[in-house]
Amino acid sequence: MPALDRQDNVFVLDIGDGESRFHPDWIASVNAALDEVEQAEGPRALVTAATGKFFSNGLDLEWLSAHGEQQQDYRTSVHKLFARVLALPMITVAALQGHTFAAGAMLSLAHDFRVMRADRGFWCLPEADINIPFTPGMCTLIQSRLAPRTAHEAMVTARRYGGSDAAAAGIVDQAVAEDAVRSTAVEIAQAQLSKAGDTLGTIKARMYGPVLETLRGTAGPRD
Repeated sequence: MPALDRQDNVFVLDIGDGESRFHPDWIASVNAALDEVEQAEGPRALVTAATGKFFSNGLDLEWLSAHGEQQQDYRTSVHKLFARVLALPMITVAALQGHTFAAGAMLSLAHDFRVMRADRGFWCLPEADINIPFTPGMCTLIQSRLAPRTAHEAMVTARRYGGSDAAAAGIVDQAVAEDAVRSTAVEIAQAQLSKAGDTLGTIKARMYGPVLETLRGTAGPRD
């Protein structure tokens, strides 16, 4: 399960050492950690990281298939998590040490910056291959954070991007050696500690207003 650590004024949220799928308990644990980060005072930033082969493999499809009657509530909770990270009033950095797929890739896009391992692991939106269409909220998030050509390719071809290719496409900001992923993310976060606060929160809220409205379900009914 996710665990929160603090390195001076940088909070490091490790989301797990398995596939880090979006099980409801996992989502609740991440939200509890974000509560602690948001309630802290003074300069601060957030690094979201993981341990092992995966950063996150996305939605918990096994749980979802066994709880179909909760599909809408589950989707709402995922959308709200994306919106919460996107709007956090501090600089956020995703440290992608392993495979980053589907909703895990979308979670990475909700961060301000991304650092990825260069030599192994893929960033991928596989929905076209696994026959699961993107929700309107997912579409708006992806298209707001990637260049149009990259978003189109990633969404319609399900291309798997290695670290160097992801950096070249603008999906991640840096591709580095495995042992430098987390430390590089922390360095980026440390350089931006002073940005935390209401002003940054307002900037993000206005910059991503339509995206946040769609993710939070306040943009009107759509399917």
